[in-house]
Amino acid sequence: MRTQTGDLQNSSTVTEFILVGFEKSPPATQALLFILFLVLYSLAMAMNGLVVFITWTDPRLSSPMYFFLGHLAFLDVCFITTTIPQMLIHLVVKNHTVSFASCLTQMYLVFGVGVTECILLAFMAYDRYAAICHPLSYAQIMNWKVCIRLVNTSWIVGMINGILLDYMTFRGPFCRDNHVENFFCEAPIVIILSCGDPQFSLKVIFLDAVVVLLSPMVLIITSYVRILASILGTTSSSGRGKTFSTCTSHLTVVIIFYTSAMFSYMNPRSTHGPDKDKPFSLLYTIITPMCNPIIYSLRNKEMKGAMVRAFRRTNLAQAESA
Repeated sequence: MRTQTGDLQNSSTVTEFILVGFEKSPPATQALLFILFLVLYSLAMAMNGLVVFITWTDPRLSSPMYFFLGHLAFLDVCFITTTIPQMLIHLVVKNHTVSFASCLTQMYLVFGVGVTECILLAFMAYDRYAAICHPLSYAQIMNWKVCIRLVNTSWIVGMINGILLDYMTFRGPFCRDNHVENFFCEAPIVIILSCGDPQFSLKVIFLDAVVVLLSPMVLIITSYVRILASILGTTSSSGRGKTFSTCTSHLTVVIIFYTSAMFSYMNPRSTHGPDKDKPFSLLYTIITPMCNPIIYSLRNKEMKGAMVRAFRRTNLAQAESA
């Protein structure tokens, strides 16, 4: 939809966007995609919700590692909910339009929550470094005040960053094509629809991605280099195995999330296209949030034990109420 009023935001004549998504796929393919993504979304919500509940209610999981893990699961719930429900609706209805304000809000949430998760993953790597390399002073280094400040810092930086990138995306008027070649309002794709020269905004977003993605990566790499040096210096093979298991879980999450995010925001737009963008967008919007609880929980005896206790409490409560 287009209007010729001159008082719209940034003098735009575009008042809504059309999310192309998977509308070019045959109806049978769209039906299969709807079932697939609904199952994945339901699994991600259920598993992350369970991790949040367990880590925030089980007194035995009171260490900083589980404090951060609970917040990571909460971020995944927020992150996946900003994009997937809308995509599911668009797979079953013909109207794929979203308002200017809805697109801006969705983009802000994707930016804000995504950047918060990037920073939190870096702090989780630092937590593992402190636990493995400085076990005797770990309680002092990662006390509760520090943990709360680190989580708050992640949220504050993420939300402020979301405002900046939203402004850079929507600073110019939109009066050209309003078809977004993705299933959600992704910044680089929306920017190129602007009437003005999009290069400045794309460069700012690229630089921001460099800072937001590479700065945490430096902390993560530094932490794991020191962890590796510490592991190689130990003589206990069982200790090495347990440490490798814990660190591998975190590194797996980091690699999946950062690789897909870097491709989406740090590559020149000339190398992109709908067929290339969508798989990576799906990777960090739905696959990563679904994999995080599996990677962390199924390889962690304490988490599995907490899940068993939670189910026992639920069954006991149901038996008492019956």
